[in-house]
Amino acid sequence: MLLGRRVTVVLPAYNAERTLLRTIAEIPRHIVDDIILTDDASQDRTVDVAKALSLFTLCHEQNCGYGANQKTCYAAALARGADIVVMLHPDYQYSPKLVSAMASMIASDHYDVVLGSRMLGRDALKGGMPLYKYVANRALTRAQNFLLAQNLSEYHTGYRAWSRQVLERLPLLRCSNDFVFDNQMLALSVDAGYRIGEISCPTRYFGEASSINFHRSVTYGLGVLATSIDYRLSRMGLRGSGLFDSDDDDGRLAPAPIYNRAVAGLSQKAAI
Repeated sequence: MLLGRRVTVVLPAYNAERTLLRTIAEIPRHIVDDIILTDDASQDRTVDVAKALSLFTLCHEQNCGYGANQKTCYAAALARGADIVVMLHPDYQYSPKLVSAMASMIASDHYDVVLGSRMLGRDALKGGMPLYKYVANRALTRAQNFLLAQNLSEYHTGYRAWSRQVLERLPLLRCSNDFVFDNQMLALSVDAGYRIGEISCPTRYFGEASSINFHRSVTYGLGVLATSIDYRLSRMGLRGSGLFDSDDDDGRLAPAPIYNRAVAGLSQKAAI
């Protein structure tokens, strides 16, 4: 625990066999109470490695998408009593050693959401981030800061920490099952007025690290802009938004029901 808070690390996994062991080895177990891996129908031995490491493992029988994978992760974390949830990619692209720092920023009650930013500092390109991704990241972040009236260094990191309250109250079921889920979830946090903090995080780009291709990157970028424009129009009262409709609670995670439905649809032989 950390300051009396139960800390859970969730790992949305897809073909992470070659990097999972390195990721787990650097998670600070002295403050982490629970580690949950949700496998999105990997084609490798990710589940076997996870079971060998005695991780609580849930397995989608079919590939449901990156966003859907996170929904299962967060529902499981809430159902298992998490107070602070850190989402860490198991591809070893982000440093697991920062879990303590990110969880501490929430445990201190200063922040509700914490982002591990690759853009605070100058390590993104040094870490191997492709130039086109760096440029796109900076351009999209600038556009989003304008549309969302924020001053974040990055919206596109996959390293995030959340308080239990945020996960219980955000309508995550309204969000996409694809990669734009991350951005929608962050925009919803802004819309709800949650306090967002950032911490500088080094990144590694190498052969085994996951990365979406150029075509998927373009699709993601367009989705990001659409989300930000939708937020701005909704805030200006110019149009209704299914994502940012604050009067509708239907999209919230109800941890027990969604967790039970998720487990019922998972491969029981692979679930621990």
